[in-house]
Amino acid sequence: MKKIMLVFGTRPEAIKMCPLVNELKTRKGIQTLVCVTGQHRQMLDQVLTTFNVVPDYDLGIMKHGQTLFDITMCILEKIKEILEAEHPDVVLVHGDTSSTFVTALACFYLQIPVGHVEAGLRTYNIHSPYPEEFNRQAVGIVSKYNFAPTALAAQHLIQEGKDPSTIYITGNTVIDAMQHTVKDDYRHEELDWVGDGKLIFITAHRRENLGEPMHQMFRAIRRVLNEHPECKAVYPIHMNPVVREAAVAELGDCDQIHIIEPIEVFDCHNFEARCHLCLTDSGGIQEECPSYGRPVLVMRDTTERPEGVDAGTLRLVGTSEEVIYKNFKELLDDDEAYKKMSGACNPYGDGHACKRIADILEFGIYEPWAAK
Repeated sequence: MKKIMLVFGTRPEAIKMCPLVNELKTRKGIQTLVCVTGQHRQMLDQVLTTFNVVPDYDLGIMKHGQTLFDITMCILEKIKEILEAEHPDVVLVHGDTSSTFVTALACFYLQIPVGHVEAGLRTYNIHSPYPEEFNRQAVGIVSKYNFAPTALAAQHLIQEGKDPSTIYITGNTVIDAMQHTVKDDYRHEELDWVGDGKLIFITAHRRENLGEPMHQMFRAIRRVLNEHPECKAVYPIHMNPVVREAAVAELGDCDQIHIIEPIEVFDCHNFEARCHLCLTDSGGIQEECPSYGRPVLVMRDTTERPEGVDAGTLRLVGTSEEVIYKNFKELLDDDEAYKKMSGACNPYGDGHACKRIADILEFGIYEPWAAK
């Protein structure tokens, strides 16, 4: 029997890894172990509960005011003993977080094979997003299994010299997660508040946007809301105190926006399915909202998900107040522009990525996914 350990620590990782955990647990030829780093304690636990995933190990590294140095040193020190005791056949990590990078580094030191879920995403700007672009490139150097969500991601890996026989195009596991979370009979008090208005869903937290870029983002959103009384915005705010200070300063007294505490993945997916459009600097939402035909304005200067831009589901608008204002306003005022984005196809998956990954690990069977 093959022993596979999945290691993750943040909410975005958990959303995309928990469906894979549950798929692997159905396989008779696989012993599945879960180790969480606890990098995002409260938000991580929400996702684990939603998917009924109980970790075998919990590093519990989160502390107030933690830095990248703290995260790196704590994970590296604590995970060594677990990896040595279990010595899994494969360790699966996801994406581009510090948990992912440090776990892959520990596995490299111990000569344990690494499987990289959501491999091959690139901006090729090492500082954007920071530190995620470095993390995913570094993991790509040591990984034995590269589970690329799209053909473009696979092509990046090939161009970087990865052995093509180690690259598998699977689709993105987040699309799998959404099959279990979006419900027709979903209710929430914030949706009751929106009523018949247009729901604008907002997420903003990225490290490189802290400071003036984030203030510009929020000012642009407020200007458009002031001009469109039919719109009401809901912003589940990140735990980072710097994000909260900027949001309160720019949006705190706007009657058309509700700044609420972080919501569970179940709620997040249902809000996305019901919104008119989304403004975000997140990564995962760029993949999720197009599944519901919801346009996404990406408030970043770069994206590692250009497939969505090419397909027309995403629009990269940066962090300039005027650019965000212009694009946000256009999608509210121009029905044709809105229809063009909302009618575009989702290039990120078909809901069977977890099965493909499990088949590869258990049987060596690979049937690549291709966007239609």
